Amino acid sequence: MRTARTRTAAAVLLAASLALTGCGAGAVDTASDGKRGAAAEPADAGAADRSAAEGGAGAEGGARAAGKPASKPAAGQHVIRTASLSVEVKDAAKALVTARRVATDAGGHVENESTERVDDAYLASQIVLRVPQERYDSVLTELAGTGRLLDRKAEAKDVTDQVVDVESRIATQRASVARVRALMDRAEKLSDVVTLEGELSRRQADLESLLAQRASLKDRTTMATITLRLSEKEKPPAEEPEEGRPGFGDALSGGWNALVGAAAWIGIVLSALAPWLAVALVVFVLWRRLVRPRLAARPRPAAPAPVLPDAPRNAAGAPTEPASPKPPQPREAPEK
Repeated sequence: MRTARTRTAAAVLLAASLALTGCGAGAVDTASDGKRGAAAEPADAGAADRSAAEGGAGAEGGARAAGKPASKPAAGQHVIRTASLSVEVKDAAKALVTARRVATDAGGHVENESTERVDDAYLASQIVLRVPQERYDSVLTELAGTGRLLDRKAEAKDVTDQVVDVESRIATQRASVARVRALMDRAEKLSDVVTLEGELSRRQADLESLLAQRASLKDRTTMATITLRLSEKEKPPAEEPEEGRPGFGDALSGGWNALVGAAAWIGIVLSALAPWLAVALVVFVLWRRLVRPRLAARPRPAAPAPVLPDAPRNAAGAPTEPASPKPPQPREAPEK
């Protein structure tokens, strides 16, 4: 019992010491970071002022030489730039090759590309380019000059606060991981080592997530994204030639084609009826050779005697001869 109570008390004291150490170290780190930031701010401000003055002088000289005002982005600013262009070109395949060359010459690369043929009439392509921020404007100008510009959209998003926040959280998380490792070096009990290892794994995972966020922000703020859509002008449909009066050759060719077509259809019909005709022929042969002779050999019934009409009879019942017809008498001539 005493051993269990001792272990429980040791675990509680260890957790309390971890919490107090974390809070104290966080406060000390925050205070020290604030002091370092405050101490470094005047020096950085002075250096920035000197560089701004030197850059301003150089820019002013360049502007005077070129006759155009020069603009310079603020130091330490992080911006995500994206743009989309729609250009109508004569040949989409050649324009696609030009876009790849422009991105490669600027130090960028092709991130995505797709091409399709619309209605078998013209090509439509879309390509996504990643180029350095300093070559962003020049690449946009070259891509817009490949054909007739239909649409252009550009966007700039300032993520300086997000970058600074991620950097601060990374520094704090690294210090926290270092503190847990120091406690692991001083731990003597196995239970304390297991607890500290779980805490170290959790904080290490948080640190890796923050590092991935910083890498993503760095990639998006150093490389601009340009989406280029290329389309060819739709070609008008070709006009069909007018049909004139057919000649002798056309009539002969048409008649021959009709004859060949009719013969082909007759052959198809005969081919379809061939099995039925074969069965009918077999049935006819069997009937003629077997059934018909048997029907001819059967005896025919005698024909009945003809019935004579009844002769006239007298009162005694004996037949009487029919009266002979009277000969025709000559007509008397009329009196004059």
